[in-house]
Amino acid sequence: MASLNFHHLRYFWAIAHERSLTRAAERLHVSQSALSVQLRQLEERLGHPLFERGNRRLTLTEAGRITLDYADTIFRTGEELVSTLRGTAASGRAVLRVGAVATLSRNFQLEWVRPLLDRDDVELVIRSGSLRELLAQLSAHTLDVVLSNSAVPRDAGTTWHSHRVGEQPVSLVGRPVRGGRKLKFPDDLRMVPVVLPSAQSSMRASFDLLLDQAGIRPIILAEVDDMAMLRLLARECPGVTLVPPVVVRDELQQKVLVERARVPEIREGFYAITPSRKFPNPLLRELMEARGA
Repeated sequence: MASLNFHHLRYFWAIAHERSLTRAAERLHVSQSALSVQLRQLEERLGHPLFERGNRRLTLTEAGRITLDYADTIFRTGEELVSTLRGTAASGRAVLRVGAVATLSRNFQLEWVRPLLDRDDVELVIRSGSLRELLAQLSAHTLDVVLSNSAVPRDAGTTWHSHRVGEQPVSLVGRPVRGGRKLKFPDDLRMVPVVLPSAQSSMRASFDLLLDQAGIRPIILAEVDDMAMLRLLARECPGVTLVPPVVVRDELQQKVLVERARVPEIREGFYAITPSRKFPNPLLRELMEARGA
């Protein structure tokens, strides 16, 4: 079968939406006779009439309704293509698509995008997932940047750039205790149970190394790969939770949680992962410059 003539399809699409050959001809700046010829050629190519003949008012046939659905999708996708390459949404608003790994602090994500929140000319899209899932979307150009708490190794087969855009101290936090006694780190972890990030977390790896060097096997209550859940468990569980204070900032301010011990040997880094691109998103450049990256 010969390929579809999209010029003919565009004419049909205009006729179907105008529901008038005359109005469609005026919109397209062609004669009605030329428009009729183009429509007939499309019908011959598809092998089906697209409008019912004999009525003054144009009425789509079943084949016409199906063709219009496809035409709407095709031309809408074309508009999205042009908008993407221009860095704008179909509405004319600029779009930034951000991926954030599940182990990343929600408060950090908020601070990262805050410069864009008050702008009515910007549409912000934030997706969450595993680092592997988000990097696949970054590779497919459906994301502009991935925020992560670990850098991505780069080799000859990848084009990733891991920009360090911040870091946070790490603490052991817990519910207030009588007398406000501080936790002695790491010795008290022989007896005090702890909630930890999952083994995929870089700060977990550093924590495990410190305790191994001290000859301590901690009592682990839970291992969590989602910072929102880690925050909830810190509020509910006895013992302490290893977490950057930014994650539980509100709880610390409200005294629901207190810092039992600072762990100066551990700091969590934050990274903005970007690919090498011919058409970088200008909004991303603004955010990176604001972070000095």
